[in-house]
Amino acid sequence: MRGNVRLTLLVLVVLGLAVGCGSAPKVRRTAVEETIDLSGRWNDSDSRMVADEMIKDCLNRPWLPEFQSHKGKKPMVIVGTVLNRSDEHINTQVFVKDLEMALINSGLVDFVASRDERRELREERADMQLGFTSAETEKAMGRETGADFMLKGTLNTVRDQIKGQYVILYQVNLEFHNLETNRKVWIGQKKLKKVVSRSRWKL
Repeated sequence: MRGNVRLTLLVLVVLGLAVGCGSAPKVRRTAVEETIDLSGRWNDSDSRMVADEMIKDCLNRPWLPEFQSHKGKKPMVIVGTVLNRSDEHINTQVFVKDLEMALINSGLVDFVASRDERRELREERADMQLGFTSAETEKAMGRETGADFMLKGTLNTVRDQIKGQYVILYQVNLEFHNLETNRKVWIGQKKLKKVVSRSRWKL
């Protein structure tokens, strides 16, 4: 009798564990702006914060009022390549879009399409020349607006670690180039340092 009771209890425990292991993941919605650092790696919060701070610094430098005073208009800008030279796989296009958004939303500059975007736009305009588009709505070739300045840069990491803990430094370097003269009108640098500890106990 006792053997049957023990067997029943054992079966119930095993079933309970099986149900627990097979249960659905818990999900909660959170604000996009909330900073959540699970792994210590570069994330969306880092990208947004660095872009906002660096663009704010860039637009508060002498090159902007100098250009406005000389040309009498907002500068036309474009974001070029941001190279990932870190030891992580980072989608730099997310960072590029954060930079573009910070520049456009500042209201202090105008913006032109990227290289890939221009290619698609040119294909669309070329398609309009085939005779299927009305003359009233057809867009002419050769009227693109050229950029005055290009923003480009690199994303780097330096890592130091011991067993169970590591420190990682993210360093973002950005440069603003005058496209007519190749002169660098602004150089910015932003550093982020994270200390990541891992528990010796693994679940």
